[in-house]
Amino acid sequence: QVQLVESGGGLVQAGGSLRLSCAASGNTFSRYAMGWFRQAPGKEREFVAAISWTGSNTYYEESMKGRSTISRDNAKNTVYLQMNSLKPEDTAVYYCAVAPDVSGELLQRVRPYRYWGQGTQVTVSS
Repeated sequence: QVQLVESGGGLVQAGGSLRLSCAASGNTFSRYAMGWFRQAPGKEREFVAAISWTGSNTYYEESMKGRSTISRDNAKNTVYLQMNSLKPEDTAVYYCAVAPDVSGELLQRVRPYRYWGQGTQVTVSS
């Protein structure tokens, strides 16, 4: 069992930045790929970014490329999402998730993720 706790969300003006954090329990964190997803009201949950368990491979949703960076610190059991140049359409609840035994392009899909955090709200004002 893995427990995930997101933090770092908040209200920011368009063009601003936020750094989300996701702290994981469990001593096998370093063996898991991790992902960030978001869900806006009335919309399906969508992929934002993912990182392999070594940190050597990262994946981004097209609109987030160049504006965000996913990283991880396995010593701290934490994964981060740095988001810059935020837009009102980035407003959503952001979730981190764990994908054991998954790699590659599958990390961009919701289904392979087994454990999810409760989410943190990101609101971007225009």
